[in-house]
Amino acid sequence: MIKAILIFNNHGKPRLSKFYQPYSVDTQQPIIRETLHLVSKRYENVCNFLEGSLLIGNKLIYRHYASLYFVFCVHSSESELGILELIQIHNILAEMVMDRMVLETNMNEIVSHIDAQNKLEKSEAGLVGAPARAVSAIKNINLPEIPRNNNIDDIGIKVPNLPSFR
Repeated sequence: MIKAILIFNNHGKPRLSKFYQPYSVDTQQPIIRETLHLVSKRYENVCNFLEGSLLIGNKLIYRHYASLYFVFCVHSSESELGILELIQIHNILAEMVMDRMVLETNMNEIVSHIDAQNKLEKSEAGLVGAPARAVSAIKNINLPEIPRNNNIDDIGIKVPNLPSFR
C-alpha cells in the first residue's frame, strides 16, 4: 500500500506531495522534511530502499533523476522493484510534461532523453567513489623506501660558493 508520493528537488523544495492516508498539514511538513533528510544524505551508489522515518514508518523507495528525488513511502509488504518501475513511469511523465506544459510526445525522443540521463547518473556514481579508489591506488604503489639520515656531502654534488647578500 502506498502511503505517500513525494517529489522534491536537490535544494529540498517539494515539487509534489501526495498523501494517500489522512495526515494533517502540520504532520505532512515534518514527514516531508524527515524524508528529504533521510534520502538526500545517501550516496548515489547505494541501494534505493531504506527504512522509513519515525513519522511515516515502513519503507522509503526512491530514485534520484537529474535534480529531482522521487520518493514513495510504502507499507513493508510492497514490492521494492515494482515501485522502482512505477518511479520510472513518473520519470517518463516528467519528460513529457513540465510546468503544466506538454514538452514532448515523441516516445523515441523521450526514451533517448531517459537513456542519456541514466548514462549520466552511472558516470556520476562512478565519480563518488573516485577519491577512495585514488587513495587505494596510492597505497598499493610499490615505491622504494625513502633513504633516511643521508648527509648532503654523501651525494657528491659540488655547489659553488655563493656570495652573501647582506
